[in-house]
Amino acid sequence: MMAQSDPSSHFLGFLRTSPYTPLATDSEDAQRTQVKLNIGQILRSKRVRVVGVATLVVCAITFLFYGPRRRPNFDFRCPSSSSASPSSGDVDWSRYAYTQYVTNTAYLCNSVMLFEILHRLGSKADRLMMYPATMHPDPASNGAESRMLLKAQNEYGVKLMPIEVQHRSGVEQSEAATWADSYTKLLAFNQTQYERVLSLDSDSTVLQPMDELFLLPPCPVAMPRAYWLEQPFLSSQIVLIQPSTDEFARVKEAIDTAKGGDFDMEIVNNLYSKDCMILPHRRYDLLTGEFRSKGLHTNYIGNTYERWDPEVMLKEAKFLHFSDWPMPKPWLPADEATKTKTQPDCETDSNGNEDCRARDIWLGFYSDFKQRRKDICGMEASKLKPRSVEVLDKSTYEFVPILE
Repeated sequence: MMAQSDPSSHFLGFLRTSPYTPLATDSEDAQRTQVKLNIGQILRSKRVRVVGVATLVVCAITFLFYGPRRRPNFDFRCPSSSSASPSSGDVDWSRYAYTQYVTNTAYLCNSVMLFEILHRLGSKADRLMMYPATMHPDPASNGAESRMLLKAQNEYGVKLMPIEVQHRSGVEQSEAATWADSYTKLLAFNQTQYERVLSLDSDSTVLQPMDELFLLPPCPVAMPRAYWLEQPFLSSQIVLIQPSTDEFARVKEAIDTAKGGDFDMEIVNNLYSKDCMILPHRRYDLLTGEFRSKGLHTNYIGNTYERWDPEVMLKEAKFLHFSDWPMPKPWLPADEATKTKTQPDCETDSNGNEDCRARDIWLGFYSDFKQRRKDICGMEASKLKPRSVEVLDKSTYEFVPILE
C-alpha cells in the first residue's frame, strides 16, 4: 500500500521555487523545512503590482464590453390611468373648465348649444363663457341675448364672465370681426383661476364626454394636428391650456406683432409648434368633410390596414368640427342646390348593395344642429352675411375632400 504524500510538502516545495517568495540569505538556515511567508514583502513586489494592475484593467474592459447592459428606451408610453390620473372621486373638478368665447348673438347661441351638450352628458368640469360686456343677462329683458345668457347660467350651470372684446389696431374693417374672434378666443390663456381649461370652437358638436383630457400630464398647451393639411400644422379647434400670466403675455405679444392675415391658428403654431402635447385627431378632431371624402381616408385613420366605416368612426369620435367647404357653416342658410351638390354620394359595396350611410350621417349633422338651434336658442338660420371667420380660405384652413 502506497504511503499518502503530505500535502504540506507540496505547498512548501512550491514556495521554495516560486519567484514571489523572498530569497534566503547566507545567514539563514539552508536546512530548515518550514518557510514563513511574509505577505507584506509579496505585496511590495514590483511583479505582483504589475500583474495585479493588468488583471484589474482586463476585468474592467471585459465588464464594459461584455457585461450586462440596458438598452436605451426611446419609447414614450402614456402613464397608466392608475398612476397618472386619479379616480374621478379624487378630482377637484372646480380646478378645470370648458371655455367658450362670444362676440355676437350668433356665436352666443352656438356656445349655449355646446354647454347644453356638456350638461346633458354629465361633464364634471366647470363651464365658463366669456361674453361681451355690452350684453346683459337681465331677467327683466325679453331680448334674445339676455334670455340665452340666463339659460346658460340657470339651466346648464355656466359661469358668465363679461369681457371687453379685443381688437387689434391697424386692421382693416373687413377683417376687424375676424380679429376680434381670434383674439378673444385666446383670452383662455389668461383664465388663471383654473389649473386647466379646454377651449372648444363653437362651430362644433361634442359627441362624448371629454373630461379625461383635463387629467393629462402637465404641459402648457395640448392640441391635435391639422391632419388634412399637407404641411405640419396644429389645429386650434380644440385646445387644452394651462393658463398663466407669463403664457398670456407671450400670446398677447404675438398677437400685437402678428402679420396681416395671421389668426389664432398661426399664433398658436408660431408659439407652440415645437413645444406642444399632441392630442390624437382621431376621436378629438373629426371633420364633417371627412364623410364626403372618397378614397382610403388614410390621413384621418392613421394607417392603411383599417377600412373607413362611417358608423364606426362616428361612434368612436368625441368632438366633431364643421368644416365642409364650400358648404357654409351650419347656422348660415344653405340653399337646397348647394346642399345636394355638396352632400356625400352613396356608394356600392362589393355585393352590389347601395351604401348611403355617409350621406345620411352627414345630413344628420346639419339637421341636428338646425333643430337644436331652434329648440335651445329659439333661432332660425342666421340671415346675416357670412363673415370672413366663417368662410375661410380653403387653401389655408378648410378641409377639402377628395371627391374623385
